[in-house]
Amino acid sequence: MEFYWPASSGEWLAWISAAIAVLFGLILFFAPGLSMKLLRLAPAGGRPEAFASIRATMAGFHLGLGLSCLVFAQPFLWLALGAAWGFSLFGRLISIMSDKGGTFYNWGAVVLELLLAAGPLLFAFGFIA
Repeated sequence: MEFYWPASSGEWLAWISAAIAVLFGLILFFAPGLSMKLLRLAPAGGRPEAFASIRATMAGFHLGLGLSCLVFAQPFLWLALGAAWGFSLFGRLISIMSDKGGTFYNWGAVVLELLLAAGPLLFAFGFIA
């Protein structure tokens, strides 16, 4: 079986979104301490359970969904990836509105998550070929 490379520009956008999800997952998996600093999180008392949660919940999701999209390249997987990034965006917007989190970091993350959600969704729904 040969690795599938995208054939169109729309498929490349979706593929890049999946590759970024895998990259985020790898960083979260192999460097949870650094990841927590980048995400502006701090475990209470440096507890090892915090690092396990980062590796299991956050890294596992990004790696699992991203690798599934890259390996199988199916339309429903692109929809799932776009929906996942879209709900990440939605959660961040809710936090900006309700938690007074309108910082430069959060607005930059909004732009990034919007782009990462748009690529797979636009391709999966046929807006870009």
